Amino acid sequence: MKKKLMAFLVVMTFVSAPLLAQTTPASGLTKIGYTNVDYIIDKLPEAKKMQNELEVTKAQLDKSLGDMIKEAQEKYEAYQKNGASMTDVIRADKEKELQGLQTRIQEYQNSAQTSLQKKQQQLLEPILNKVNDAIQAVGKENGYLYILNMDAGMNSTPIILYVGSEEYAVSNLILRKLGVDPDKIEAAPAAKPAAAPATTPAKPAATPAATPKKK
Repeated sequence: MKKKLMAFLVVMTFVSAPLLAQTTPASGLTKIGYTNVDYIIDKLPEAKKMQNELEVTKAQLDKSLGDMIKEAQEKYEAYQKNGASMTDVIRADKEKELQGLQTRIQEYQNSAQTSLQKKQQQLLEPILNKVNDAIQAVGKENGYLYILNMDAGMNSTPIILYVGSEEYAVSNLILRKLGVDPDKIEAAPAAKPAAAPATTPAKPAATPAATPKKK
């Protein structure tokens, strides 16, 4: 996925369920495959579509938040300009209004982040299910007892620390099962785990400073 998207996506580390239904090969050796689920997801058309939808949603949330910040800033500047000539009652009312706007901005920011995270989870769930189905199918068709995920997630130790051979790498098999030709995609390193989405606004107007009272 694009690096920009990585800034507002949740961490989705996905380890395939062990293929316990398989039996040990006649040779007595346990056949274990490995892949990187983030890399697989990164190559799917559904992931690019999800990215676009999230970017559109984030832009809409950012616009609404920006409008609220602009309104608060304009009212704060008006307060600073005219505060000295206001009566105590009017000044107190304006300060209360500005504090209320700042609270609304903070609440909206939190709500927007939660909304974006929820949308991502909704969009990602069917993709994960589809990838899992492909992993299960590849495992059964090729006689693997386990298929492990190489990436354990952000700030964690990978499931696989050493690979001496590419013989049991199954990422290409999974991609083909998902309808993606690995020979036609640009070679790239595995996608990094996505960080939690966040809508980061400009700093909201500060609580009004004390304005000299009208003499």
